[in-house]
Amino acid sequence: MARSMIPSQQKLAEKLTILNDRGIGMLTRIYNIKKMLGSPDNKPTFLTDKSMEQAVKVLLKKFPQYDSKASQLNVVNNMKNEIMKALSLYYYTFLDIMYFKDHVVDLLTTIDACQAFLDIRLNFDLTKSYLELVATYVSIMILVSKVDDRKAVTALFNVAHEFLQGKGDQVYPRLGQMFLDYDPPMKKLAEEFVPHSRILVPALLSLCQIYPEHNRTADQLRQMQVLSVLAEPTKMSSVPTTEVIQCEYLSMNTMERWIIFGVMLCHQGLTDPNMYGLWKATLESGYILQLCRDEVLHIHSYVSTFFESLRSQHGHNKRSQEVKDFQQQALSTASGIHRERRKFLRTTLRQLTLVFTEEPGLLGPKALYVFKALSMAQDEVHWVLRHVANPPSRRHNVRLPQEDFHDRQLPELLFYMEELRGLVKKYNQVMQRYYVQYLSNYDAVCLNSIIQAIAMVPEDESVILSSFYNTMVSLSIKQVEDNELFDFRGFRLDWFRLQAYTSVSKAGLVLRDHQDLGKHMNTVVFHTKMVDYLDEMINECGDLSVYCFYTNLFEHQFKQCMEFPAQHRFSIIFPMICAHFMNATHELCPEERHSIGTTSVQYAHWFLREMSEEVNQVITAICEEQCMLSYKLLPKHSAAIILAQVQKKKKKEKEKEKKEPEKPGQESVRKNREVFTRMDKLHMALTELCYGINYCNVIQVWEHGFIPREFFLQHLEARFNKALVGMMMYNPETTEIAKPSELLNGVRAYMNVLQGLENYVHIDIARVFNNVLPQQTQNTDATGEKTITANYTNWYLEVLLRRATCNAGQIVYSPRQKAFVTVATGEGQTNFAAEEYADLTELRALAELIGPYGMKYMGERLMLSIASQVDELKKIVVSNKETLVQLRTSFDKPEMMRELTRKLQNVDIVLMRMTIIGVLLSFRALAQEALNDVLEDRIPFLMGSIRDIHHHMPDNRDSMVVNELASSAGQSCDVDPTLCNALRTLKSEHAEDEYTMACLLFVFVAVSIPKLARSELSVFRAPLEGHLNNAHCLAKSINALAGALFALYGPGDTETRLQEFLALASSSLLRLGSENEKEAVKNRESVYILLDLIVQESPFLTMDLLESCFPYALLRNAYNSVYKASAGDH
Repeated sequence: MARSMIPSQQKLAEKLTILNDRGIGMLTRIYNIKKMLGSPDNKPTFLTDKSMEQAVKVLLKKFPQYDSKASQLNVVNNMKNEIMKALSLYYYTFLDIMYFKDHVVDLLTTIDACQAFLDIRLNFDLTKSYLELVATYVSIMILVSKVDDRKAVTALFNVAHEFLQGKGDQVYPRLGQMFLDYDPPMKKLAEEFVPHSRILVPALLSLCQIYPEHNRTADQLRQMQVLSVLAEPTKMSSVPTTEVIQCEYLSMNTMERWIIFGVMLCHQGLTDPNMYGLWKATLESGYILQLCRDEVLHIHSYVSTFFESLRSQHGHNKRSQEVKDFQQQALSTASGIHRERRKFLRTTLRQLTLVFTEEPGLLGPKALYVFKALSMAQDEVHWVLRHVANPPSRRHNVRLPQEDFHDRQLPELLFYMEELRGLVKKYNQVMQRYYVQYLSNYDAVCLNSIIQAIAMVPEDESVILSSFYNTMVSLSIKQVEDNELFDFRGFRLDWFRLQAYTSVSKAGLVLRDHQDLGKHMNTVVFHTKMVDYLDEMINECGDLSVYCFYTNLFEHQFKQCMEFPAQHRFSIIFPMICAHFMNATHELCPEERHSIGTTSVQYAHWFLREMSEEVNQVITAICEEQCMLSYKLLPKHSAAIILAQVQKKKKKEKEKEKKEPEKPGQESVRKNREVFTRMDKLHMALTELCYGINYCNVIQVWEHGFIPREFFLQHLEARFNKALVGMMMYNPETTEIAKPSELLNGVRAYMNVLQGLENYVHIDIARVFNNVLPQQTQNTDATGEKTITANYTNWYLEVLLRRATCNAGQIVYSPRQKAFVTVATGEGQTNFAAEEYADLTELRALAELIGPYGMKYMGERLMLSIASQVDELKKIVVSNKETLVQLRTSFDKPEMMRELTRKLQNVDIVLMRMTIIGVLLSFRALAQEALNDVLEDRIPFLMGSIRDIHHHMPDNRDSMVVNELASSAGQSCDVDPTLCNALRTLKSEHAEDEYTMACLLFVFVAVSIPKLARSELSVFRAPLEGHLNNAHCLAKSINALAGALFALYGPGDTETRLQEFLALASSSLLRLGSENEKEAVKNRESVYILLDLIVQESPFLTMDLLESCFPYALLRNAYNSVYKASAGDH
């Protein structure tokens, strides 16, 4: 027996380390089982199957015993394979917990037998591991008792096992008995722990000086200047003096678990005033205790129930009443105390981050402050989460102030926690350099002096102490500079072992008698952790993975943060916390890694998306304001101010003075700088939100890298894309649309705001413009939505040009004004000024907006419309082919021409379709001129090169490629390549017939022109330099179609064919002079002018050729007549 008590053979340190880790794994597994069996969606389906109800009742009636021959169990026999497969995970987890319980009981008994002495101030690791193991063990047993259907699951599995293997599982009776014994668990556990109280009670009492230090109020913390680096400037670079350095950052939540479970197990110890003080302070600190993750106990009611179950023992009625009093105190004061503590920590952590950011060298001596601050903040965050998620029962009749729980400034505290973590990671080498030197130059020397002062050290202990000294002395700063990996795990485990050897009875070296050794080595252990264990320390003290299990609160706090402008800059903390979630996993429960990882990624994505959306909403609001301000500066708004000034001069004294219109820029005039305008608030919100977006480059979440700025850019591009189209204000139903110049003005204002974003966040805004604006030059964007190009193309073709072509005499193309002009409004139509949308200024603005690609797309759509008109004209030519062939050869026979002309059918339709083509081509020419003007301003050197190439290219088949280049740049071509491409789609297999049809088409048009003189709308208006029915546009259609048709179908004899056209047309027009019918010659002079316009427009005809066919005197008289008539009208 004496041999078995040799401490080195008991391996207490190793067993405590292994069982504590295994206990966390067991706790995780039973937590997941409880969640699965408690959820109807996740629990095995047969447990809720009605056919299984009778079988479960039979099994639970005398659990764990049952009669396997009972008829009700036949259904289990039928499903035995499915039951075994579905319940094996649950059953074997319960078995693992039973084996874990056995190991814990054995270890606790061994520690009792060794008569170990536990004091957290001396043997910190031993005491902490012991208390943590007890608390974990109790938590597991409580959680097992809270698992629904645990008896049914184990019994069903064993029955299925018996049906399948011929016998039940041999350990099933023990497992079933454990369920019965520990239901409820605390009474049985308290009986078990009676012999362990000799060890447990002193361990708890050692917290008497530690826990009160952590449980101070905010006012006390401020008075003591806790965590203040600047409180004593002379000691700023000194290491804090403390003998219990590892207790300084010990979690208060952890200590409360130890105290509450420890006192319940050893409730006789409450007679000690110190123990009672701990118990009282703990129960007044809160009313919810964490078991595992979001599984909690309403601790007062649980403890009260436990004490009531012990009524047979003296004094427990009194204890039960005391607990209820503590509960009332906790309900009334705890929330306020913790609220004030969070306020203190916000201020303190902000100060620490500022100091350490400015002077990172202080992270060396003041490292303890970092981990103590993180631990305190972590405790407060956990306290808030579990108390908000688990409000007290209404029967307590206590109204809790909501502001104590729904802390709008909590994101700020979380942010400073993450910032401190980030500073430790960033400057880890600073801390390593400091503590490597500290260990070798101070700690080693101090340890050596302590060892020397010990009178006699046993051999085993001497070897360990010597290894400590040698390890520390061998450290050098060069190891840090060479990026050598440090590993002090063996060092710390040896100290743990030494604690176990020196804390038992009959030890050769009694640690209690050499307290300076214990305290110094605890400090050394902390210093080693600052060299090789920083990441683990950060996670131990500042881990926030608990949010993974409070997702509703997580979302609520984020939304609250986005609603509170003062907290906007801290919103980035929410996706950063998602990186903590994987810390909650354990290697004994690998199956949950995927679900937790997926949750973390989904939430990180959602948070960043919402943040980006919020920033974009603010940007949109600023852009809208700027667009309105820019809109006020448009020239048209100056009219109101000028009018008001004129009226002011003319007004009579008795007239009431009207309010003058507000001038642009008036919004910038301020009487008081403290008054925040809407724009001020928007810019402030933008600054705060962009701080969050810009805070970190990458957030690593479960092997995924999230780049906040990329999220923001993607949403910015999408919103900018939509905004561009939205600013058009296009309504297909009412055909309303913004003027291109006004849209361009708005787009420029929008872009100015976006360019200013580079002052707030590190992004390349030129990339946004390069990604978005080119999309608007296509007919659809990257998402398939219509663009500015598509909408304007559709509007100009389907609205403006349709009105110009279908409502003769209302909209006229004016070559003089270079615009389409509304000259009349039809009945039932609204006032529509075509010149406000289709003049050179507006089309230049359009060219700026949609660029050469957009203008090319518009031109192609235009030409397709022309091609469809040409197709209809060909059909009419075919129906009049014989007559036209005779007319072509009879232009010198007036009588015969007159007779043949009368035989022609659909003459008006031909003229109408040719006029429509002319109107479309006039718009095309105006748009090309606008594009050319814009490109000349933007790329003058490139335009010069294009012009030179186009000018010097010989006129042959290869010139079509150069024509396309020139046409894309807005330059005019003798043969329009876009028109040729459109007409090529109509080209038939019989090229000769096409050529003949083209010739006959021009014969048809030539002999039909005189008929225009009959129309009242054919009158030529000098101010417009055009006919009211747009007949002057025939000049465009005749020349453009001639160039395209004969280039496509003929041998390139455009000039000859137009000479033929001119001869026929002049002959037909000269016959008007001999007409006696007044109606036929009503607008003869205006039609004469058309012939002159055709020649002026043509690159193939000359004035000399016209004079040879048509007397110039007639043209001069015609011009004189129409200009006089126009002057008379005005």
